[in-house]
Amino acid sequence: MKPLESTIGRMPLSLPVLTPVKAPTATHCPYCALQCGMNVAVEAPEQGPDGTVTITPRQDIPANAGGLCQKGWTAGELLTGGQRLTTPLLHGEPVGWDEALDFVAGRIRAVQAEHGPDGVAVFGGGGLTNEKAYLLGKFARTVLRTSQIDYNGRFCMSSAAAASNRAFGMDRGLPFPITDLAGADAVLLAGGNMAETMPPFVRHLSAMRESGGQLIVIDPRVTATARQADLHLQPAPGTDLALALGLLHLVITEGHVDEDYVAARTNGFDAVRTSVAAWWPERVERLTGVPVSLMRRAVAVLGRARRAAVLTGRGAEQHAKGTDTVTAFINLALALGLPGRPGSGYGCVTGQGNGQGGREHGQKADQLPGYRKIDDPAAREHVARVWGVDPDDLPGPGRSAYELLDALGTEAGPRALLLFGSNPVVSAPRAGHVTERLNSLDLLVVSDLVLSETAALADVVFPTTQWAEEGGTMTNLEGRVLLRRRALAAPPEVRSDLEIIQALAVRLGAPASLDPVRAFPTEPREVFDELRRASAGGIADYAGITYERIAAETGVFWPCPDTGHPGTPRPFLDRFATPDGRARFVPVEHRPPGEDIDEEYPLYLTTGRVLAHYQSGAQTRRIAALNAVVAETFVEVHPDLAERLEVSAGQMLRVVSRRGETEGVVKINPAIRADTVFMPFHWAGANLLTNPELDPVSRMPEFKVCAVRVERVG
Repeated sequence: MKPLESTIGRMPLSLPVLTPVKAPTATHCPYCALQCGMNVAVEAPEQGPDGTVTITPRQDIPANAGGLCQKGWTAGELLTGGQRLTTPLLHGEPVGWDEALDFVAGRIRAVQAEHGPDGVAVFGGGGLTNEKAYLLGKFARTVLRTSQIDYNGRFCMSSAAAASNRAFGMDRGLPFPITDLAGADAVLLAGGNMAETMPPFVRHLSAMRESGGQLIVIDPRVTATARQADLHLQPAPGTDLALALGLLHLVITEGHVDEDYVAARTNGFDAVRTSVAAWWPERVERLTGVPVSLMRRAVAVLGRARRAAVLTGRGAEQHAKGTDTVTAFINLALALGLPGRPGSGYGCVTGQGNGQGGREHGQKADQLPGYRKIDDPAAREHVARVWGVDPDDLPGPGRSAYELLDALGTEAGPRALLLFGSNPVVSAPRAGHVTERLNSLDLLVVSDLVLSETAALADVVFPTTQWAEEGGTMTNLEGRVLLRRRALAAPPEVRSDLEIIQALAVRLGAPASLDPVRAFPTEPREVFDELRRASAGGIADYAGITYERIAAETGVFWPCPDTGHPGTPRPFLDRFATPDGRARFVPVEHRPPGEDIDEEYPLYLTTGRVLAHYQSGAQTRRIAALNAVVAETFVEVHPDLAERLEVSAGQMLRVVSRRGETEGVVKINPAIRADTVFMPFHWAGANLLTNPELDPVSRMPEFKVCAVRVERVG
């Protein structure tokens, strides 16, 4: 099938550049977890009146193989645009680096003297390189000695991570190369819209369909991806888990269980078989709205396939029952005998650029480098030895992302926050409340490349380098470690996050056993070499990965325990990462969303992305070419709802939940469910409404469904 013309462009983009250096440079896109390969060519001024940056796709990276989306083509604009930060800000006024750093260090010392180590918190981002994520976690736990560190990846795929860990003993987004999808006979995609979120991904699905395979999409909306599917199941928001249970019921009753695989490679199927017996298809249809005939068709397609994959995205995961929902889809994949078979499997389509690596090396509240658990004595001993500190001095687990944000400024919570590469004023659930908590802090410090909505609230803002001005590694959705290379110089007064961390460590004084300059190097390669040692022996073992190998092999798959190891593109071929090597079925039960519709709030709100923008929009909303596509937030409604409200396309609509209200331009779409409205979360608005109820395992908030009412404006 031909990819959407609107998603994958063919023309390079030329933009003015202020500080050119020699190029072209082979690197990677700054946005999603596909981490498309791109070349950045910088022409010096003598070659043109102003100098230009030219971006072209690389052919040698399998994930994109010569394709880029609109966001990738335009990624160079912020490198030279006038909206990026170029000097530190103290209370909104430009100051020198020494003044800004001294102020921050002084305030941190004062806060911790009064409130203890946990009086200061750290919040990271899934877009930070592995080196930044690693050093930030080390800084929090050895210099600040705080347990209060988490990152915005908690809002991304934490439910899939938790479900994968309990089923397989390992969380890796795709435990197989993305190119395997082209050879599948069927792919079931639950809650993902890659045609808009990571368009080059669609090439692999299109190749699968061109070879005779079939794509099944589960989504409440008729998205750009659903329009390309051979079969679209459209459940009511918040009922994905019930649908997964119903599909597994049909797999069992219609004889599609791979009994030999289940017996040889799994545990716990009998309990799951019993638990889904009550989820007969007619019951599931009444609850989800998906016709029994479509469920049977989907199961027949999967049951006949020799090679198949079950994939989940944010739509299935961003719920207060997200871990159980993903578990239900993993149970489905295991019953069909897919995980660990060549050309088949279960995978999660990771969202953020380094969402995978960002949680592997110490940004999460409960983890140490190598995907080690922070409350495991052996893990603490190993990492402390690499860091040169006493393991007893390392703090224990802290609060998860939303719980951390919710506690800011309270009597028992942190009084200061250091925030790197995140914009929770837009991206966090119940965002109005989060903004209040940020405003209540004694100290808010933000490191970013633009003045985001969160940075605008900060006492101190550090201007940081961006993707093409720095080196480092990123781990994409396949678990493939990739090399980001510096293509041009940053503005003179801009520093890297590694430099900022070191400067703060010097001022705050690292533990007596550490030399802060040596313990917090500013060269990414030095940080990565230490990361390799810290991760050695862990689940996410990078010990055998070097910059040279990544460059020579265009990426190396972890785990890779030594330099002679080839890397592990398919980790489950022989055994799973559980103690007995067998995958675990886990019984789960459907439950309604944390907040269901009622007379006062009669509609479901679901949120998501659009093609032209990324995450909180802090970068893409500053790019003219992308704003020309979608310039403002909107509310997508069914024609029947528009008729009842007497509104037409282009008018304003107010959306109200129990937590707040916002407005957006009406967009009428007959393909959306009549009981559902949709808003993109790239603007400050949608997350004023969303429900922060948390998954009990992953601590994922319920972004994807809440109850709202809509009103005409004026």
